[in-house]
Amino acid sequence: MGRGAIVAYFEYEKDDGKAEYYELLQELMERWEYEIVEFKSATGGYSEDKIGQYVSAISNEANLAGKQYGWFVLGVSETGMRRPVGTGFKKGPGTLMERFKYMISQNTTDAMTFLDIIELYPVVDGEPKRVLMFKIPAAVAGMPTEWKTRCYARSGESLIPLQQYKIDAIRNQERRDWSKLLLSGATIESLDRDAIAFAREKYKERRNQPHITEEVDSLSDEEFLTKIKLMRNGQVTNAAMILLGNAEYDYLFANAPTIMWRLYGADGELKDYTIFRIPFIRVVDQISAKIRNLTYRYMPNQLSLFPKETQQYDTWLLRELLNNCIAHSNYQLGGRIYINECEESINITNPGDFLPQTIETVLQTTYSPPFYRNQLLTESMVNFYMIDTATSGIKRVYRIQRKKYFPMPDYNFSTANQVSVTVYGKVMNDQYTYILYEHPELDLETVYLLDQVQKGQSIPKEAVAYLRKHKLVEGRVNHLFLSAEVAKTVEGEAQYIRNRAFDDRYYQDMIVDYLKKFGVGQKKDFRKLLMDKFPDVLTEKQKERKILTLLSALKRQNKIDTDSDNPRTCHWVLKK
Repeated sequence: MGRGAIVAYFEYEKDDGKAEYYELLQELMERWEYEIVEFKSATGGYSEDKIGQYVSAISNEANLAGKQYGWFVLGVSETGMRRPVGTGFKKGPGTLMERFKYMISQNTTDAMTFLDIIELYPVVDGEPKRVLMFKIPAAVAGMPTEWKTRCYARSGESLIPLQQYKIDAIRNQERRDWSKLLLSGATIESLDRDAIAFAREKYKERRNQPHITEEVDSLSDEEFLTKIKLMRNGQVTNAAMILLGNAEYDYLFANAPTIMWRLYGADGELKDYTIFRIPFIRVVDQISAKIRNLTYRYMPNQLSLFPKETQQYDTWLLRELLNNCIAHSNYQLGGRIYINECEESINITNPGDFLPQTIETVLQTTYSPPFYRNQLLTESMVNFYMIDTATSGIKRVYRIQRKKYFPMPDYNFSTANQVSVTVYGKVMNDQYTYILYEHPELDLETVYLLDQVQKGQSIPKEAVAYLRKHKLVEGRVNHLFLSAEVAKTVEGEAQYIRNRAFDDRYYQDMIVDYLKKFGVGQKKDFRKLLMDKFPDVLTEKQKERKILTLLSALKRQNKIDTDSDNPRTCHWVLKK
């Protein structure tokens, strides 16, 4: 729980690409769970050995607390007013931090090291202060994290040896990685050579280091796969077979992994289908080629002159969801991965339970996966550039849909041992879309709640109170709707958009008819002619600008001209 210290706030550049980490830093400073978070000022530097001890302690405490990770932060005062003060630790070339990260791995259990090292420069009193955030993974189930053969824990703000009962608690945890197990009867001959060659190239691309490229090129296929743990003692793992296996040998599985794409028409009838077998390393490209990713046009902004044009589904989004299914499916259940493509949505289903339990958990700023069901499979997909575990893919999927003003994906866990997600390829509710457009400051969790409201789903009472406080919803708890004020604006402006193409031609014709009748006209004349005919949704300034826009358009069309370059005093005439 928090220590109750006073927090000094800071400023930061909103567009520097690290906004979520600045928000996280502020959150940690406000709500400091001392067992798994430690701040040190370290203005001049800090003991590497001491950091190693904190790595052990925070890792073990995170495991016991059921957390996915903890934080060790340098450059923030730990006493008195909690505020960024800056740190000089390992300041200089990036190699300094890489060597330090490697040193940590050499002295911890199972070569454990930081999940991430984030360098921030929060601004305090107009001066940037360097802050380092070290993301420390929780101890692996069954294996307490040691530092130089000793296990550490936290006691208040002090470091102490990890008590025996805590050691026993961690050691009694069990978790087996099915993807790491050897597949009986599978050898190098059971793998697809083209898939292996592709894996080699992606591995070299991922590592992007000349000496690694040279090493990989010098290895045989078996040596390469052994190096990256997909083979052991000449035998093939389940992970290797899933990604690189020859489909002719998929009978070696108790339940052969398959992926089925199905296309449904507007009437709900099945129109087409394809079943994909191993190897899965390139299957996403094959599935993507099947999906009809049509162009979709819509009006996110009531005052936009032109509709927004986009593909129904973001390419990265589809790849991420499909690869996540491959990485996290429970293959022991024997179920198939399904991709059901409908007219306005795509539903993807895979066997297995959802480890984070709820989507709300995933969308939290501090969330990170506790572990991966198929650890070796996941690591291999990272090595082959299929997924990236350094970031939360699900959160990025939600951000993509939010940026497009589309409905959020729907996850369904109602069926036992099955995860289902539906992605929408068009606007569901104009009011929701317009609210997102007008309020780009809304965070992802708030957008998720609004999405639930537009879909008629129930949300917690505290969430209802939050949305009401910000005047985003009205109605009873069991019958919520978007704010009447917003809805009124949306309705009026939507009607304006629908009529605008007609209206512009109509107004231009009125101007031309006026000049035909009177021969000459000034802006004030056209103002009298048009102002009361514009929609009430437009402000006076917007109406004034629209008159100039209409005149300029007619001039570009060579229909009218002016006797001077001053738009305020010039006279407009028909072009001869």
